Amino acid sequence: MSQLSSYGGSKKFQFEATGYFRLEQGDNRWWLVDPEGNGFLSVGLNHIDDSDLKYDHNLDLWKERYGGSRDRWIKEGVAPDLKNWGFNTIGWTQQYIGGGWREKFDWSQIVVVEHGAQWTTDDFVKADTPFIVHMRLAENENWNGRPFYPDPFDADFEDHCAYLARSICADLAENKNLLGYSFVDAPLWYPHPAGEDWPSLKGLSESSRDEKLFDVATKYYETIHRHIRKYDQNHLILGDRYNGDVFLPDAVLEAAKPYIDVLSVQYYPGNTKQEIQSMKERATALYKKVGLPILIPDIGNWTPTELNPQRDMDNVETQADRGQHYVDIFSEIINEPWLLGWHWCGYIENLNRGWGMKDPWDEPYSEYVDQVADFNRKVYDLI
Repeated sequence: MSQLSSYGGSKKFQFEATGYFRLEQGDNRWWLVDPEGNGFLSVGLNHIDDSDLKYDHNLDLWKERYGGSRDRWIKEGVAPDLKNWGFNTIGWTQQYIGGGWREKFDWSQIVVVEHGAQWTTDDFVKADTPFIVHMRLAENENWNGRPFYPDPFDADFEDHCAYLARSICADLAENKNLLGYSFVDAPLWYPHPAGEDWPSLKGLSESSRDEKLFDVATKYYETIHRHIRKYDQNHLILGDRYNGDVFLPDAVLEAAKPYIDVLSVQYYPGNTKQEIQSMKERATALYKKVGLPILIPDIGNWTPTELNPQRDMDNVETQADRGQHYVDIFSEIINEPWLLGWHWCGYIENLNRGWGMKDPWDEPYSEYVDQVADFNRKVYDLI
């Protein structure tokens, strides 16, 4: 088995060490490189939120197991779980806390969802694990039933980006565990089904809109890039967390390319060979079009559980099926030249998202987790 660095990189793949995470294009693939110069595949876990253990059904457990302490939960719960399960990155930490996830719904419909709080810098320090930080530049997510599209040409957007950079990047610029900064989760760059749009694009014809869209996106990405780099020259800019299962306008991708280091694209393939193959083909086509390596910042599966019997997914009927689906997906793409890693969804099952590696009483779904952990521990040997 490949010998790992203190960051979770593989000492089998050696590059120049710079003291920070960076990119390297090797002979056969792109790599993240850890601060010690080792090839690093970012195998992360998302939505790690202690509020998932503070419902009526598990509050007593929270107090008994962790003494009601967030610090203890991070050190005694989260960090050991990540290590034991072979995850080397903390992904997006915010959790869905409300909205239509609790009922059956049509994915084509808009779901009103709110977020919990993102981890603080001190939280990440306590976990002592590589991580990414989320910077919400806009509120135009595809799941957001009350979207807001800012005007990138307006002084308010400039001020917003300046605030995010000085409040986040100034404190993290020399952090060795930080991979980089991501932006909006699953943004829509076309008119939102809820009725909103970029202010300068409202009312334009399709042809006029396409021409103006490049200018809007360029200003959007250039502005946040400029403010991040004012404070932090060391870390990667991971860009928006695009939804790869919906249309991504070429104008947006071309506008983003000079200002991001990585394409962050999430996929949710079904549990068939055809659907997994389709995901791989779409990601490969995107890589060839843009030329940037791809991180999958959110991907997952689910099955009915005791407290969430409504969360069904075709061909994923049991927790064991979830584990096999995980193995099937990443076995298929592990040697793709564009792959920098994936961040899996999510940690503890709550009453809104309804899926996790642990049940609502903080116990792993072993038939699922054991398969995931076994695969994660050998990922570098599969390359």
